[in-house]
Amino acid sequence: MSTTAPDPLATLGALPGVADAVDSVRKAVDRVYGHRVMRRRSSEVTAEAALRGARGSAALSGADWNLEEVRRRTDFSGDDESQVIGAALRLTAEAGQLLSIWRQSPLRVLARLHLVAAGGAAPDDAVGRPRLAGEPVDEPLIEAPLPGADEVAGRLEGLSGLILAGSAAPALVTAAVVHGELLALRPFGSCNGLVARTAERIVLIGSGLDPKSICPAEVGHAEQGRAAYVAAFEGYLSGTPDGMAAWIAHCGRAVELGVRESTAVCEALQRGAA
Repeated sequence: MSTTAPDPLATLGALPGVADAVDSVRKAVDRVYGHRVMRRRSSEVTAEAALRGARGSAALSGADWNLEEVRRRTDFSGDDESQVIGAALRLTAEAGQLLSIWRQSPLRVLARLHLVAAGGAAPDDAVGRPRLAGEPVDEPLIEAPLPGADEVAGRLEGLSGLILAGSAAPALVTAAVVHGELLALRPFGSCNGLVARTAERIVLIGSGLDPKSICPAEVGHAEQGRAAYVAAFEGYLSGTPDGMAAWIAHCGRAVELGVRESTAVCEALQRGAA
């Protein structure tokens, strides 16, 4: 009699429609990695994907700036929107540095991401730790009921356990669950959406699906729009098979749109236009 514990992430990977989403994402990623520009100029594509991903994540958090304005600006210490853009850029730069730590201590990485995102904008004692009972949360896009501090702590431990245990589930499924769970918990007093989308990026890179970080899902999330993002997230919150599958498919479409963005960058580099 087998005593192997069930793999909940693999179970999600078996939901109707999820396999098709996973296959579509894999084919799209393989195509952009096979682009001839990637042989010699992959670092330029990675840098541009990081910039565009940060812009997309910031847009979902209420700072929808033109890409060229993000590229041009050097000071992000001004108004609230500037600070959101600055936080998104810092997180994107940090993501690739945390891969080895993520595999050993996901909660430590989440704390670091919040520290980087907050950048002095939150009270020092609230930065880099899950919120305590009664502490407010500033996350205007997500209006779902806020779990209590004890529930947050327990579910974060559960999420960490899933990641540390490993899974046979496709990278897309794991990334979507990490993203969705962090949005559901909103464990920090601020910057939860930015942190959740960065954690999704870390999973996609660290899994080997997108090792050079050229497929910015944040671009796709933003392109699908805030309303679609919230609607898909409500499917995650429902916990139903259909709702979970819809959220995973939404995240898959976001990766594909990120691939399309980086393919356009490759084409522009090939033409000598970027």
